[in-house]
Amino acid sequence: MGYFYAVMWLIVGLLLIFKISKENKIFYLLGAYFIYMGAWWGVNEYLPEVNLFDGVYGWIFKGISFVILVIIVVFYVKCIYLPEKKKEKKEE
Repeated sequence: MGYFYAVMWLIVGLLLIFKISKENKIFYLLGAYFIYMGAWWGVNEYLPEVNLFDGVYGWIFKGISFVILVIIVVFYVKCIYLPEKKKEKKEE
């Protein structure tokens, strides 16, 4: 089942990069993150003696995921949410 998740995340990452990134450049970052996540799951399944979701490796994965989440939230607030609020105030 872990290989299924790895392939699924890789496909999602490639779709984000090649199909959806035309809408906004932030999808390049999201696509790269999903490819990273797919590779992480794949390596975790390929090396059963090392659990990449526990211990130091787990903290590395969670730390990178947290950084990506913060970047995406900041981007959303600055580039999408606030400009829409300004448009709504101008229309009133």
